[in-house]
Amino acid sequence: MLNIHRSIYAALALVYALQFNAQTLNLDVSGEDKNKTAIIDSIGYSTSFYNYNGIESELNSLKYRLTRLGFIDTTIDSIIKQNDTLFKASLFLGNKINRIRIVYDSSFNAELLNFINHTKDENYFELDITELESALNQLNSKIAEQGDPFSTLQLINIYKLNPDLISAQLKIVNNQKRRIDKIIVKGYEKFPQSYIKRFMKLRTGKTFNLNEIKDKVELLEDLRFANKIKDPEVLFTQDSTTLYLYVEKKQTNNFDGYLGFGTNENTNKIEFDGYLDLRLINNLNFGETLNLFYKSDEIDQQTFRVDADLPYLFGSPVGLQVGLNIFRKDTTFSNAKQYAKINYQINARHRIGAGITSTNSTNLLDNDTSILNDYKSNYYTLNYNFTEPQFYDPLFPINFWFDLSYGFGDRENDMGNQSQTVFNLDTYKIFNLNPKNSVYTRFNGAILTSDDYLDNELFRFGGINSIRGFEENSLVANLYGVINTEYRYRLSNSIYVHSVLDAAYFENQITDTKEKLFGFGFGLGLLTNAGLFRLNYSSGKSENRQFRLSDSKVHVSLTAKF
Repeated sequence: MLNIHRSIYAALALVYALQFNAQTLNLDVSGEDKNKTAIIDSIGYSTSFYNYNGIESELNSLKYRLTRLGFIDTTIDSIIKQNDTLFKASLFLGNKINRIRIVYDSSFNAELLNFINHTKDENYFELDITELESALNQLNSKIAEQGDPFSTLQLINIYKLNPDLISAQLKIVNNQKRRIDKIIVKGYEKFPQSYIKRFMKLRTGKTFNLNEIKDKVELLEDLRFANKIKDPEVLFTQDSTTLYLYVEKKQTNNFDGYLGFGTNENTNKIEFDGYLDLRLINNLNFGETLNLFYKSDEIDQQTFRVDADLPYLFGSPVGLQVGLNIFRKDTTFSNAKQYAKINYQINARHRIGAGITSTNSTNLLDNDTSILNDYKSNYYTLNYNFTEPQFYDPLFPINFWFDLSYGFGDRENDMGNQSQTVFNLDTYKIFNLNPKNSVYTRFNGAILTSDDYLDNELFRFGGINSIRGFEENSLVANLYGVINTEYRYRLSNSIYVHSVLDAAYFENQITDTKEKLFGFGFGLGLLTNAGLFRLNYSSGKSENRQFRLSDSKVHVSLTAKF
């Protein structure tokens, strides 16, 4: 029985102890006068605590905040326990200091002061006391960017110059300056080293600057074949600095094709046309691109094109692009164009190039004419390309594209040599109005300048990748311009519908033709597991021809990534 009574007494004692410890302690803080108390109240502080340690910590925090505001003489005069739950604290604030003068010596780089708000003299600068902490942090950050990430700033020899101004001496505690000794890629170990050195411009031996490194790693978002997994990390040892980049490889190969059909005006029968477009990207882990394209048109035209783009040859900033393009028009003529171009990547988005293009054309008819015969041409070319990607959007991965080329040379045939120039411009832009609505605009055009022209050297355009509603490559010109517009509306993240409104102008000096064309229609896009499926219905008309439903074209395409 005695043990039972002892257990009851122990339990009651524990309950009373818990109730006592659970009591809330309150804090009331005042200054040396009403004005100083008002300042303390305006700053604000916690008033309820579970123990005395919390009160002490809050008072120290309050003192620190007052010091930052310029009350550098702030002290805790007293803490008096009024009763079991209330503590009254008295603080002495003193006069507020508004400005601080910081003296520096010749070892300090005064150009760093351009990053803070201050007034400056020969060997010191002044600033508002409330801006002191942020200014020192900014200066310390800039010093760290110069290769000393562990540097610290200290203020020593602090004293009052007058009631409104204090003076302090700036002391910089330097550590060993750091340079990048090694770069290691995690996740995609075979990531092309040339892209680290040339594309992101990260290389060993450079001064360590973490903010600059983070900015350069963000350039990975401009690559089709790789992206960043997480922010870079750094391992510091006593005598080395190792940078770790976290990258993953993306599937970027794609296969594109479409099937088109329409009614032949002469036979009233349905005719089919289509193309295959294969693009292989970074399969050898060099960032290379290989394109293979074949198209057969409904008017007995065949196009075959293959080209390779090899960036950063042997680790240099120079790349090589070579290609072959064969075009055959029924039994009329055949053109074979070869080209080679040296490219220089200025940065992640800008590229310039120079090269040479050679074309051999063969007349497949029995007899030559003044506008159709064999010829050879050679051009020297200059090119500029700008790309602004938005690879986060699988439906529309490129936001802005601009490609301009200029060529000059001569054409040689049985009738002699003819100097010629050629301009090509292809550009498009997506205006994102909001997450669901956007407007797509594109301009594509070319000009061939010559004293006379051959039919087998003129531009051929029209179709799904040109002015829609017309047969593929059915329009022939020495000068043309096409404007494509689409209003796009997203039904979801994987489905969108759009309008088709195209306009074109072209000239053909051989036939003395100048004509305006228009295309109207609508379409939809669907992102599936197999790829991007697109369906377009469009109809074209010219100034001299009425709109007819029988001229409408339906185009179906599928772009698959693998």
